[in-house]
Amino acid sequence: MHAWICDKPTGVDQLQWREQPTPEPGPGEVRVAIRVASLNFPDILIVQNKYQFKPTPPFVPGSEFAGHVEAVGAGVSTLRVGDPVAVCGSSGGFATHAIVAAERAMPLPAGFAMEDAAAFVLTYGTSHHALVDRAALQPGETVLVLGAAGGVGTSAIQIAKALGARVIAAASSDEKCALCSRIGADATINYNGATNLREAIKAATDGKGPDVVYDPVGGAFAEPVFRSIAWRGRYLVIGFAGGPIPALPLNLALLKGASIVGVFWGDYTRREPEANAAAMRQLGQWYLQGKVKPVLDQVMDMADLPAAYARMGSRQVQGKLVLRNA
Repeated sequence: MHAWICDKPTGVDQLQWREQPTPEPGPGEVRVAIRVASLNFPDILIVQNKYQFKPTPPFVPGSEFAGHVEAVGAGVSTLRVGDPVAVCGSSGGFATHAIVAAERAMPLPAGFAMEDAAAFVLTYGTSHHALVDRAALQPGETVLVLGAAGGVGTSAIQIAKALGARVIAAASSDEKCALCSRIGADATINYNGATNLREAIKAATDGKGPDVVYDPVGGAFAEPVFRSIAWRGRYLVIGFAGGPIPALPLNLALLKGASIVGVFWGDYTRREPEANAAAMRQLGQWYLQGKVKPVLDQVMDMADLPAAYARMGSRQVQGKLVLRNA
């Protein structure tokens, strides 16, 4: 097998594509022949030693991938050789093969494309947990999605629409706003072009403000957006792709009767596996029904991983970047 090895988590330039012994699965494990992997924002942080999960070097980055079960360890009865699966973990995806715990390999139904499967579990799992479980989003409510043209943003638009909500998509360019409209957003805001973000939100919500804010960006937009939230609004803290972690004045939560709600899907999957499994079943049904489908920015070769990192780092990506093994 081959894998991108990170010997020192000091940046993408430390990654090397190297041959490794093909491992055998232990008890409760399977070996997956990886067909496609996707690049997520945490994958940038993890090779810079800036993510909350810090694997011990040397390690193989890549948290999300899809392929076929190639070998099965002792005690595994839920999967067989040849089964198509999607996997979301913490590392191991930027390679030709990976060993994973059998319970972390989600069997794929017939008709689920490999490229879509590799870009599905993390982003759609995060957005379902956020909007359904944490925000209790109701039909007819209004959702403001920040960073709406990214991987989690595009999934949030689709899930919110599947739940019957009105969606306002905020993104950093007219091109990205146009993408959001194509996948179902009811209104868009170019927050780099808007002279006054609060006024733009006010106009898009007829002065009421959004019932739910989905924020994977953080940074300077957080406070003006929170000041614009509706009474009893829910502000979903997804992540900080914008860089700085904002500090919100808590008196705003008091005055708005609003909630600041943390969304940590990774820990949710560990602490509440049955609830997460039910959510993934619903998402799988929605995919087969055409209600949700990953937006793929590009499909690149696994050998081009450094170029994929560079594209994501430059904020060019719309949807998800996926990497395919030859």
